[in-house]
Amino acid sequence: MDIKAIGIVGAGQMGNGIAHVMSLAGYDVLLNDISEDALSAAVELMSKNMARQVSRGKITDADQEAALARIKTTQTLTDLGQTDLIIEAATERESVKQAIFEDLVPHLQPHTILTSNTSSISITRLASRTDRPEKFMGFHFMNPVPVMQLVELIRGIATDEATYAACKQVVDRLGKTAASAEDFPAFIVNRILMPMINEAVYTLYEGVGSVQSIDSSMKLGANHPMGPLELADFIGLDTCLAIMNVLHDGLADTKYRPCPLLTKYVEAGWLGRKTQRGFYDYRGENPVPTR
Repeated sequence: MDIKAIGIVGAGQMGNGIAHVMSLAGYDVLLNDISEDALSAAVELMSKNMARQVSRGKITDADQEAALARIKTTQTLTDLGQTDLIIEAATERESVKQAIFEDLVPHLQPHTILTSNTSSISITRLASRTDRPEKFMGFHFMNPVPVMQLVELIRGIATDEATYAACKQVVDRLGKTAASAEDFPAFIVNRILMPMINEAVYTLYEGVGSVQSIDSSMKLGANHPMGPLELADFIGLDTCLAIMNVLHDGLADTKYRPCPLLTKYVEAGWLGRKTQRGFYDYRGENPVPTR
């Protein structure tokens, strides 16, 4: 099918990044959020990020102007029913996602494809709560969306080939690379990445190394661009904990048990960069380790 209009649920970090790349690729974008402030902030951030791309010669002024003109916003979720493809990018809680899809279903066109940007929740289970499990799949972008080249495409048990092909065509048009994943907890990237981050937190918890030594070891010893604790702060410690819980619950293996120290940081509200404190304190001029 020929996808022209894309609806995006959620104007946060992921939603605005997805809207950014979709509009630059020539799609009409309708961005939804319950907060008018969040929608305004998202458009402002997209404009600023595109201006940075212009200054680096990645896009032209005309590209930016045309892309921003393709983006419309709405606080009414059901307005998205007229689009060809919907990407849900709300908070990583299954109950929230289910409620969104249940509200959308009565307003969809027959051909509309439903997708979720979930990083770990079962696509099959989400799809089963809709009227079109064959037209439902996982569409998982990496953060920050304009920079990261990978998109995980996750088929649920009922997803048909036409739906997969249509989503793959969108990824190709974005100039990104699709990785096809099966519907098991956390898919590919987070199935591998999150246990590594969790193990880094255990290494800190057990006193094997400090925040600084753990991150330096992985950057200089394994050539990682960011240390695992620095990366955890960037992702959000609440998100890391949520994904570890999905892995632990879904696979019933003790190797996925979230580190108690990770739980403690989340309980303290120290969620990383977004709250100014996590494994590093970001309130000063330079990040300072908190342990």
